[in-house]
Amino acid sequence: MLLGRVVGQVALLSTTLSAALAAPSGFPSTGNGLWYTSQGTADTEFWSEEWLPVGNGYLAAMLMGGSATEVTQLNIESLWSGGPFQNSSYNGGNKRPDEAAQMAADLAGIRQSIFDSSDGTIGSTESLATTPTNYGSYAGAGYLFSTLDLAGDVTDFFRWLDLDAAVHRTSWTQANSSFFRETFCSHPIQACLQHVNTTDGSTLPATTFAYSLNPESGMPIPAVSCFDNSTLQVTGTAGSPGMMFELLARVDATGQGASVVCTPSGTNATITVTAATAATITWVGGTDYDMDAGDAAHNFSFKGPDPHDALVSLIGPATAQDGGYDAVVQAHINDYANFMNTFQLDLGQTPDLTTPTDQLKSAYQTDVGSPYLEWLTFNLGRYLLAGSGRGTLPANLQGKWGKDSSNPWGADYHANINLQMNYWFAELTGMDVAGPLFNYIEKTWVPRGEYTAQVLYNTSEGFVVHDELNTFGHTGMKTGGSSYADYTGANAWMMLHVWDHYSFASGDNEWFRTQGYPLLKSTALFHLNNLFPDLRFNDSTLIVNPCNSPEQSTITMGCSHAQQLLWMLFNAIEKGFNASGDTDTDFLNRVISVRDQMDKGIHIGSWGQLQEWKVDLDSPTDTHRHLSHLIGLYPGYSVFNYNATHQASPTANYTNDEVIAAVTTSLIHRGDGTGPDADSGWEKVWRAACWAQLKNSTMFYHELTYALERNFGGNLFSLYNPGSPDIFQIDANFGFAAALLNGLVSTPDVASWDDELTIYLLPLSPVPWESGSFTNAHVRLGLAFEVSWTDHGQSLKTATLTAGANTPAGQRVRVMHGGQVLRQLEVQPRMKVALV
Repeated sequence: MLLGRVVGQVALLSTTLSAALAAPSGFPSTGNGLWYTSQGTADTEFWSEEWLPVGNGYLAAMLMGGSATEVTQLNIESLWSGGPFQNSSYNGGNKRPDEAAQMAADLAGIRQSIFDSSDGTIGSTESLATTPTNYGSYAGAGYLFSTLDLAGDVTDFFRWLDLDAAVHRTSWTQANSSFFRETFCSHPIQACLQHVNTTDGSTLPATTFAYSLNPESGMPIPAVSCFDNSTLQVTGTAGSPGMMFELLARVDATGQGASVVCTPSGTNATITVTAATAATITWVGGTDYDMDAGDAAHNFSFKGPDPHDALVSLIGPATAQDGGYDAVVQAHINDYANFMNTFQLDLGQTPDLTTPTDQLKSAYQTDVGSPYLEWLTFNLGRYLLAGSGRGTLPANLQGKWGKDSSNPWGADYHANINLQMNYWFAELTGMDVAGPLFNYIEKTWVPRGEYTAQVLYNTSEGFVVHDELNTFGHTGMKTGGSSYADYTGANAWMMLHVWDHYSFASGDNEWFRTQGYPLLKSTALFHLNNLFPDLRFNDSTLIVNPCNSPEQSTITMGCSHAQQLLWMLFNAIEKGFNASGDTDTDFLNRVISVRDQMDKGIHIGSWGQLQEWKVDLDSPTDTHRHLSHLIGLYPGYSVFNYNATHQASPTANYTNDEVIAAVTTSLIHRGDGTGPDADSGWEKVWRAACWAQLKNSTMFYHELTYALERNFGGNLFSLYNPGSPDIFQIDANFGFAAALLNGLVSTPDVASWDDELTIYLLPLSPVPWESGSFTNAHVRLGLAFEVSWTDHGQSLKTATLTAGANTPAGQRVRVMHGGQVLRQLEVQPRMKVALV
């Protein structure tokens, strides 16, 4: 879809670009950025693979990277269609209270049918599901046009995304003048800015700023007016009816005699700037969504106040700071650097400052690779998490970048791999982004999820959700396919993140007591009530019934994924109990008792595989995209650190070597992430992370490079299925960074404080990168590592361990490299140890 008449004209401009012999002036000398010699295609079908992102968590934007006309597609983090804003009777996709008795009977019947069936499976659990009416989608907030009154050929054009500064820039020559435009979203002031000027300080041609009258596809046409003589006011809704949103966009101009005038015209308005040497438009945005109103006390309305007053209070300071625009951009750069520079990575890359990024990507080959492009993709992943994870809501399926009234899969929160993958590397790299994630779980999952537990599962304790979640607490089971809907493990999987946050921070007891542990406990309470004696194998174990292994079609009992998850959840309860302040020892004893009785989800099958289900149903030709039964390999630990002392089965007592051999067999047979069911980037990078955990350098690098070649666009966005149009799905951007890092430092958890924690430095031998280093990689117990290497990681130049102030004294730690023990020690707070 072309963006209307204005962009259509831009797309037809003659652009004669000079040959690109070097990156643009001002591009980071480190090479830490993406650069191009042509603007992005105006057709928004190419938005996902050519446009470039900026964001601060609260707001986000995608830039076409135009010359005379720049097109900026806008996002507000909480703007969603559907939910109670569309239908006041929306109930999160749940059954009615008067259906609870029938659901209890249906669930009991399903459970018994599974036990009684010839192969331990049934066809469906659809009787438990509800049509997801008014589920909604993350929605775009429109388009901003910034237009200079220019004509003629464009030369010396460059656009680039500076990943050191978190700023998008464009430069070009036209009509005998050189122009420069930069755009960024500032976290400190919760605003985005776009600034344009001539490079020699001469007067700009007449400049206009307008909001698109061609709204996001499917969105009601908003009202655009002049809030004052220099400010556009945009008000609209995400549906009819729907959530209300507002944008305020204020223009400032410099230069003697500069004029800024807002002119209304019907339901639209335009700001015109004349006689200026520079012009800046600053915008803020918000909705009437309020996460704090998502509980029974507020009738699950999620309805907050009109955002107008809050936006006025933001736009004023954002446009009236001492030092003007230069001060604002410098404050933004400083804030971003302080947030990101706690961790540094070097893969021995040589920056290529002569080849545009899209050409580098086009030339990239599986297995051959490029340390520079891999380093750049890693850095982009961190940039995207900083730009989408620092707001009020967590990063969604597209981070915070989405267009139109409906995005693929709603750009929602898929919680059977995708949401989890978004945050895999956050703790390791010290990125403080987990708060919004845990607030979201506490305020949208728990209140409605407690109701779901009662009505759907006949459970009066704890909360439950299913796979697909919106911002309105959609906790019920969706109709349309038990393979993804019949999934009660989402809360348990997310509790691995809760525990990791405490484990890596090691000592944030106040957060753990007030938020982390209550989430763990509520999750555990639900699952304690939903483990049942195994009446099929009659082996005295407790199992989940029904369950499915995401997103397999088989509905059965004792799914390995679920059993492994719950075992790790119960371990976290025991390990965290003393720090929690909880005095409910009856609960702790109940957890320990159930954990000891439960099936641990570790069974070796008929062809040497780790079974995906307790019933041996695995096919050696199943190349399904999910690796659900290997969750204990990565990101969990129940498989990798299998220990018969904790996990022995009544029917089998394996060694760790036997379990790892079975895992390896399963991973081989699962294929390379290009099966008949999907061809996504996230399945490939998950495989890469698993191969890194198994210390297989060849397969790790094959999967990592295969994902980058096949599933990433010219703008290095991860794309779900190669083809046209390409679907942007951000999880592989984040998963790529996590998988790469797992090849450099691996810190799998252990079941008990009594178990020695092993940290693997450069577990791959050899690593794909000849030399390199990382600084301040955070691991469990509040430990951090600084490491440098040569000879593909087989030689460590430096390796230093530093303990935090709250590192627990006396915990046993073993540091490994190349299959050898570097050091065994009992850690102490603030200790610093040179390991080589």
